[in-house]
Amino acid sequence: MTASRAVPAESTGPVGAGTVAAIETSTVSLHADRRLFVRGARGTHDRSDFVLVRIQTSLGVVGYGEVSATPRWSGEDAVSATHFLRQVLSPAIIGEPLRSVPALRARMELALAGNPFTKAGLDTALWDALARSLGVRVVDLLGGPRRTEVPTKMSISGDGDVLAETLGAIRARGFRSFKVKVGTGHDRDVERFRLARELVGDGTFLGADSNGGWTRSEAMRTVRDLAPYGPAFIEQPVAPHDLDGMRQVRTLGLPVVADESVYGPEDVAAVIRAEAADVVSVYVGMAGGLGRAVQAIETANLFGLDALIGSNGEFGVGAAAQVHVACAAERLSPFPSDIIGHHYYEEDVLESPVPIDGTVARLPDGPGLGVEPNADVRARFA
Repeated sequence: MTASRAVPAESTGPVGAGTVAAIETSTVSLHADRRLFVRGARGTHDRSDFVLVRIQTSLGVVGYGEVSATPRWSGEDAVSATHFLRQVLSPAIIGEPLRSVPALRARMELALAGNPFTKAGLDTALWDALARSLGVRVVDLLGGPRRTEVPTKMSISGDGDVLAETLGAIRARGFRSFKVKVGTGHDRDVERFRLARELVGDGTFLGADSNGGWTRSEAMRTVRDLAPYGPAFIEQPVAPHDLDGMRQVRTLGLPVVADESVYGPEDVAAVIRAEAADVVSVYVGMAGGLGRAVQAIETANLFGLDALIGSNGEFGVGAAAQVHVACAAERLSPFPSDIIGHHYYEEDVLESPVPIDGTVARLPDGPGLGVEPNADVRARFA
């Protein structure tokens, strides 16, 4: 772990929640449990180098966020996130009133183009600090809880004995719903999914996630051949920009989930116009923050699409943010969300993990996000 700190500014502005006085960062590297490595069309994910964000207010309140960025996903990483947080976003935010996170989010947009995961980390810390200042939960500031628990699933991947070992390790953590990473080639994908279905049984929820790894023709052929094994859905069958291809896959009769195609509410609107999906997968990081993630779900709901919460392997702070967004959403898909938190890693960054038992993820108790980084992580901010 490495740490860096932005220089605090003098506190100015109205009282209440106070102003943003300091923004600190700490890079945290965690290894995934080797049995749970995700092996899909975008390569193997075996470790995460994420940035934790801590803000301090003029009234002495702190808030935490997480930049769960990976280069192959958004082009962001711990180095870029730390640079932009310290050199670009901090000057735009420090000294500003905390009372309106959307107003601070607008300042981020003016200061920095793109980089949604980086912005989401700071956005999450701001919501956490504001909610703590007011003695309420983040979900209460996002419109109030519509639910207090969210069904979850976890990815399985690999072939043969590796797939079986991964499934056993995930089941031992309590998970009972799954999706199979495919997108690696027709024959291999069909065999991988066939074996997964044999191992989990006919009555188990099992989806297929291509991560955009198929061409249109390959997607049509492979989805037809997966159909006899009962996939609950086909996630991101073709490249993110190929909304026409996704609409074509939908004609095969299986629900299509848009994942990499969806960052913020604008992308949800594009998916709706193209009739490209039945469900959208919404990420706190891809959306650029909690408020925009809720807006993306609301946009989908307005036009009759369901939504679920997607995962980029978040640590505990990011998992807590996922749960708050999921609980604030008006309507979620009956398909389980991808909220896995500490279950993916050999260790956790929190004093107490987000309550995820594999079947559901529950809303944490307490003000703000309801979680606290452990003493080792907290010490590395200063």
